[in-house]
Amino acid sequence: MDATTNALNWFEIPASDIDRAKSFYETIFGIEMQQMEMMGMHMAMFPWAPMSGKASGALVQSDMHTPSTDGALIYLNANPDLADALGKVESAGGQVVMPKTQIDEETGYMAFFIDTEGNKVGLHSGN
Repeated sequence: MDATTNALNWFEIPASDIDRAKSFYETIFGIEMQQMEMMGMHMAMFPWAPMSGKASGALVQSDMHTPSTDGALIYLNANPDLADALGKVESAGGQVVMPKTQIDEETGYMAFFIDTEGNKVGLHSGN
């Protein structure tokens, strides 16, 4: 890996019901996600800037994607204050499993939730 590139360039969050998962993430982040099919997978794309070098990802429903609270954990950017997105998790059908918690003064805050599909996901923000 080149030291000047991001360690992460793409992520996929497994979904059992792509429409339900899309609605959940659109609700907590106040975004619109574009749906598409690719290689037999149903996908809903997080906002992204193609060829920008910035990491992005999608919700994915396929036989190869199984929601889980175990395994790799991703942290989604919830700046400026993750409390905004975290405050919408339960009303959107998810569950907060770790409240907003300060990491340290420089790194900011983190929280964990379980989404509507059963995935454990982290949030991070500076405030």
